[in-house]
Amino acid sequence: MRAFAFNQYKQPLRETDVPEPVVGDHDVLVAVAAAGLNQLDEKIRQGEFKLILPYKTPLVLGHDVAGTVIAVGAGVRRITPGDEVFARPRDHRIGTFAERIAVDEADVARTPSNVSASEAASMPLVALTAWQALVEKGGVGPGTKVLVHAGSGGVGTIAIQLARHLGAHVATTASAANADFVRELGADVVIDYRTQDFEQELSDYDFVLDSLGGENLEKSLRVLRPGGKVVSINGTPDPAFAKEAGLNPVIRLVIAGISRKVRAQAKRLGVTYEFLFMRADGAQLQQIADLVQAGAIRPVVGATFPVAQTPEALASLTTSRVRGKTVVTGN
Repeated sequence: MRAFAFNQYKQPLRETDVPEPVVGDHDVLVAVAAAGLNQLDEKIRQGEFKLILPYKTPLVLGHDVAGTVIAVGAGVRRITPGDEVFARPRDHRIGTFAERIAVDEADVARTPSNVSASEAASMPLVALTAWQALVEKGGVGPGTKVLVHAGSGGVGTIAIQLARHLGAHVATTASAANADFVRELGADVVIDYRTQDFEQELSDYDFVLDSLGGENLEKSLRVLRPGGKVVSINGTPDPAFAKEAGLNPVIRLVIAGISRKVRAQAKRLGVTYEFLFMRADGAQLQQIADLVQAGAIRPVVGATFPVAQTPEALASLTTSRVRGKTVVTGN
C-alpha cells in the first residue's frame, strides 16, 4: 500500500510501500480521499515530541482523514461500509498519509453532507482542539470574553467560529491583510500583531487560547481578569497533562520543572495556566459535524496538494502562511 513515512527523526518524508492496515474488531477501514496536514506532523518528524509520544520508525504520518468506509470489524455497530466519515485517529494509530487506514470506531464521525472531502479532512484535529479548549477547559458561554491568537490559522479559524456560536465576545490577533477575513468568521475585535501590542489593547478577558507560546503566552496571562484562564497548545506541558497522559515519574518531574516559571507567573496574577494536547473523540467530532451541517461553522482550506506532493505539502507548513488548513487529496 502506498504511504508517506520517515525512517529516522529529522529525515524527510518519503513515498514508500507499507503493509495493509489490520482491521480490529472495533475498527473501520477507510479509503482515504483527503488528509489534512498539521504542525503536529512536522513536530513529530523533527522529534520534538519523543518524550511524550515515543513513536517507532519508520512512521507513516497524518492525523486527519476523510474518506469512505470500505470494511468494518466484527464489533462495529454505528458505522457501515459505504459511509462517508472523517476522523482524527488516536495517538499511536496515526497514519492518514496513506491509501487506507484502520481507525477505531470511537474516533470516527459521519462527514457533513454540505462539505467536500478536502474540507472535511481539514477539520478533525483543529476542531477538536478548539472544542476541548473552549468547551471542556474554558467553559465558554454567552458573554465570555475570549481571545483567540492566530485567528487566520487552522485552529484559529475554527475557534473563532465556535466561540461566537457559544455566545462569546471574541478578540483575535491577525495580520492587517486577514482582518476582514477573521471578522467574517465572527471576531469582534482584531489586533494587528505586526503594528499593535495586544497586551496594551486588551484587558479583563476571561479566556485565552494561545497557539504561539513564549512571550505571547506570558503576555496572554496579563490580559486576563483575576480568575481567568489561558489554555495553550504550544506552551510548556504542565503536571496535570503529564499525569493524565500517564507519563513516567521521571518525565513528570522534568515537565513540572520546565513549567514552573509559567505556572508561578499565573499564580502571582491570580489566573490559571493549562496545557492542552488534544485527544481523538468521535462523539465530540460528531457534535462539530452537526454544527457544520447547520452552517454555524465552516471549514477553511487555504491550500491543496495532490497526494504525490505530500512531502512538499508538509514542508510548506514552515515556509508559507495560508488561511486555515493545508490538505492533500487523491490516492
